[in-house]
Amino acid sequence: MKWFISHDTLRSPFQATIERHCKERIGHCYQCGKCSAGCPIAFQMDYLPNQIIRMIQLGMEKQVLSSRTIWLCASCLTCTVRCPREIDVAEIMDYLRRCAYKKGVIPIEETEIPLFNKIFLRNIELFGRLYEMGLIGMYNILSGEFFKDMALAPKMFLKRKIGILPPRIKNSKEIKKIFRESGRLGRTRRDKLLHPKLIFLNISRKIIGKIERFK
Repeated sequence: MKWFISHDTLRSPFQATIERHCKERIGHCYQCGKCSAGCPIAFQMDYLPNQIIRMIQLGMEKQVLSSRTIWLCASCLTCTVRCPREIDVAEIMDYLRRCAYKKGVIPIEETEIPLFNKIFLRNIELFGRLYEMGLIGMYNILSGEFFKDMALAPKMFLKRKIGILPPRIKNSKEIKKIFRESGRLGRTRRDKLLHPKLIFLNISRKIIGKIERFK
């Protein structure tokens, strides 16, 4: 990848914005590579964690937000713990995911990850704790895998691993208040549950995949 380095790219608003929101000094990274060496998902990433940090330093906003790396990050905090400059790389990855989702920049190979994240958060907001049946049902419908893992449902019912009805908790209004306040802070998108583009990409990718199997 060729990238023209200039005064504008080295002092881009992209890096300044991330540093302001994450309270991290990205410019302190000197590319030792310890974050990438300890990352358990690095072999699946298109760019290593240290490369993402360097790309931020160079103002490569489009390339960073469209990368698979930010969606594959498991937030295990290994990179954060190993960083000798005490940069919270996991927090930066989390911010990049939120930023990419708001801008509608989602790699077609990883559409299921943001889809699951949004359904999971919506599930917690509505019921105060995880409602497995609602999570599985909504995910299967919106991902295009309508009957995925249906054969496992009877066994899980018998072992009381999942329930038909959603759980009841006290102070459910407080949970909704937390989500409402977080929306005001710009941490979640409150106007709609999912981007139509995200649902379309998921379902179309599944249909195309099934068609190719029959060729």
